[in-house]
Amino acid sequence: MKRIGSLLLVSIFSGAITLGAYKFFFEKTGFAIVSTSDNSHPVVSTSYTPTSAKGAGINEVDFTNAAETTVNSVVHVKNLTLNKRRTSVFDFFYGYGETVTPQVGMGSGVIISQDGYIVTNNHVIANATQLQVTLNNNRTYEAELVGTDPNSDIALIKIDTDEKLPYLAFGDSDNTKIGEWVLAVGNPFNLTSTVTAGIVSAKARSLDTRSNQSFIQTDAAVNPGNSGGALVNTNGDLIGINTAISSQTGSYVGYSFAVPSNIAKKVVNDIIEYGNVRKAFMGIRPAPVNTRDAVERGINNIDGVYVEYIEEESGAFEAGMELGDIIKKVDDIYVHKYPDLTGYLSTKRPNDTINVTVRRDEEEIVLPIILKERQQLIVPEMGMEVRNLTEADKKRYRTKYGVKIIGVPERYRGYGLEGKVIVRVDDKDIKNISDADTAFGAISRYGKTIITLLSKGGEKERLIFQ
Repeated sequence: MKRIGSLLLVSIFSGAITLGAYKFFFEKTGFAIVSTSDNSHPVVSTSYTPTSAKGAGINEVDFTNAAETTVNSVVHVKNLTLNKRRTSVFDFFYGYGETVTPQVGMGSGVIISQDGYIVTNNHVIANATQLQVTLNNNRTYEAELVGTDPNSDIALIKIDTDEKLPYLAFGDSDNTKIGEWVLAVGNPFNLTSTVTAGIVSAKARSLDTRSNQSFIQTDAAVNPGNSGGALVNTNGDLIGINTAISSQTGSYVGYSFAVPSNIAKKVVNDIIEYGNVRKAFMGIRPAPVNTRDAVERGINNIDGVYVEYIEEESGAFEAGMELGDIIKKVDDIYVHKYPDLTGYLSTKRPNDTINVTVRRDEEEIVLPIILKERQQLIVPEMGMEVRNLTEADKKRYRTKYGVKIIGVPERYRGYGLEGKVIVRVDDKDIKNISDADTAFGAISRYGKTIITLLSKGGEKERLIFQ
């Protein structure tokens, strides 16, 4: 028994000597004592973990100020629509027994002035019989529609109130960087004042090759009800209006899209100042990409916009742009693909001057181009090319207004449309290509559209497309 006790005592002493030697000779101190000039207690650092010079990553980003500012400026928008339908064939012929079914749609909006102007999406308020806006303080107001632009999916509404409302200032979406933190604020699934965070995933993203829209893509969660809400940076600047999601289920699966604030701001200012949206036109058409012809010509992977067509008397034509020029830059914006160009042009008005840098024969040339009002365009949804009427056209077709069809896509070639004049789409008179752009942009893919046409001599006909 005495022998076991002796061995235990020797083991304890050996371990103590070994630990003491390690501490004294090998271990580096994990703390520092900072001397002070007075008799106060010394300051001791107790951190044993080295810190990064870049900080703690996401923990260094403060979302709270931006969120607090934004939630009070984002509103809940309710859209009451009355749908009428006839219940029998006799109702259709004799006009009675009509059934009216109310439907309520919901979305979001952003207050952009203290006197009650609110920007939202056109699809949030489309066909509204009544509009209601609920603020973050739960006060509800009737709203009136000021104006819309279906092509950019932007609408402006207004509420009347005696109080000064909190609002968001438009930021500069051109300065937004890929990888920058952003917040999406809105009312998904009728849940008010919801804030989600993400980063800017891409810029100048186009969702439909038939339109020239240019979106900011983010991975901030956006769901039905978020439409019309705010996309803000960490400073609380409004850099976009949340508009769409890419999803096979109708709910968020990873990416969302916002109209850049510079486009939304220009649309809103045009509606307030002119009553409609004034669109600037440079006068070029790019070569189609991802086609066999583009691959064979070696232009499919060009970094920039390859000029395939230049309209006569346009700003590009008068500035000396040539076929085959590759647009690399417009003012201070680098152009890698067509939506880069169209997105920037969407912020401009007729008579504005832009500096376009093109590559021609391995040389870069800067062309000052005066933008003009467009005289012809390809209308959304149906893809027909139309042109404003000349005075000779008005006499020939015996009309004071309308747009002439000068190009028809393959799927409509059998209708004999080319050369005829569109004077009405559904219940909207078409006086010029701006009216045509708006009317065709509002067409639903799932409804029917009635187009009123004139042939030479003023003979009227109507076509129904579904």
